[in-house]
Amino acid sequence: MAAPLRFNVMHFMPYSYLPENHKDYKSTWVSFPNKYFDPDKGHELYNRYIGELVLADQLGYDAVVVNEHHNTVYSMMATPNIIASSLVAQTKNVRICVWGTPPNFMLPNRLAEEYAVLDVMSKGRIEVAFPLGTGMEYWSNPVNPATAREKFRESLKIILQAWSEDGPTTHYGNHYTYRFLNPWPRPYQRPHPPCYIVGTGSPETIEIAAELGFGYASVFVTQARARELNEQLRERASHYGHTIRPDQLPLLTFVYVAETQEQAEAEYIPHLQRFFEDYARTIPQYLAPPGYLSVDQLKVRAATADKMHGGFDFKAISSSFFISVGTPDKVANDIGEWTVKMKTNHINSVMHVADMPHWKTVKNLTLFAEEVMPRLRQRTGSPQRMAAE
Repeated sequence: MAAPLRFNVMHFMPYSYLPENHKDYKSTWVSFPNKYFDPDKGHELYNRYIGELVLADQLGYDAVVVNEHHNTVYSMMATPNIIASSLVAQTKNVRICVWGTPPNFMLPNRLAEEYAVLDVMSKGRIEVAFPLGTGMEYWSNPVNPATAREKFRESLKIILQAWSEDGPTTHYGNHYTYRFLNPWPRPYQRPHPPCYIVGTGSPETIEIAAELGFGYASVFVTQARARELNEQLRERASHYGHTIRPDQLPLLTFVYVAETQEQAEAEYIPHLQRFFEDYARTIPQYLAPPGYLSVDQLKVRAATADKMHGGFDFKAISSSFFISVGTPDKVANDIGEWTVKMKTNHINSVMHVADMPHWKTVKNLTLFAEEVMPRLRQRTGSPQRMAAE
């Protein structure tokens, strides 16, 4: 029998009220003026988005996912642990995944403490992922991109030491010194919450995940590239004596479900187009700050930097990425095929994009929970929820 499927709902929490003149700006990241942020509208959106994730808990999803971005309409989650703390208080069953805060942007002991607080508050429902951070974040934070990977690796070492070893311990490194690494509290889950690395395929990042035995979530890469990365992680992890389980490979999908194929496309595609053309709009300069990428990776990214922003073609995009729009049967079939191809049982679905109104998000969440998840779970014999690790 196939492994039980797990269903996440991931939310970007965008600021959906773009001004009429937003096309005057080449990027809606980094330099897009924050004078266009209306706190009253932001308050309304926070309440709405958190409510949508609470609904996911009520509908029987296994997890909800929040993440971190800066200086962008793409996301209002500059501090996702705050959002997570609200979800801890308002949900009962779902795992709460913070995927996540770049550890090299913070004092690593403090990040270890914050995640431990959330884990204890939620009685062990927290999962964390460690991203290096998009290139855009390095224009928004005073962090040297040239030493980012070295600092990232040292930060992870400190966090794992803080979680796993009885304190006080010490750490003397190139970027951090701790005479007393002795965090209170420690995580509820022992030795620590499930951990992942988030990335777009840099070999250096894959190597860190493999060495630590962490899961890996590839984001905004093609289906073919995502499959390559999963295989690469399995191969490198075995070199370090780790076996990567299917649930350690979250599959990022964009999903919309409706009663008919025509209705689904009419209701969803305009928002997906705005997502790619407006909410995720940036420039190559912001994607790759000096020193952020190796020379080889810089050549790869430079060759493809404009492909996601060079004109919207739904057929091309949906065949390249994991995007499924249609009836419950179609969406279930797509996801079923992807899980086999990617050797994963962990579905991480974005179910709201750009300026999608609340009613469409609720409809999407509900139809997926009531019509798609049962179809897929019937094929695998899955229980209603996966037990927490």
